[in-house]
Amino acid sequence: MSQEPADDDWRLQGQERYLAGASLKLMPWVSPNPSWDHDHCEFCSAKLAGPGIADALHQGYATQGLEHWVCLQCFQDFRERFHFRVLP
Repeated sequence: MSQEPADDDWRLQGQERYLAGASLKLMPWVSPNPSWDHDHCEFCSAKLAGPGIADALHQGYATQGLEHWVCLQCFQDFRERFHFRVLP
């Protein structure tokens, strides 16, 4: 089991305001509108995009409205701290 990140972890930038207790679903990245070609992890800023963008992650955890994405590593690192709920 990995160690919980410290309170001064560089990835923590006040996300608790909008992600504490969030319901997230593991899914392939999808665009919320035709002009959108990628998103970034809310913690580490890793790029999430469709399979046409080679230097990006292609799946992550997303909120129901697709407004917030969390990469797999940051999800694992902050799941307990933020009390994330996983949607089926």
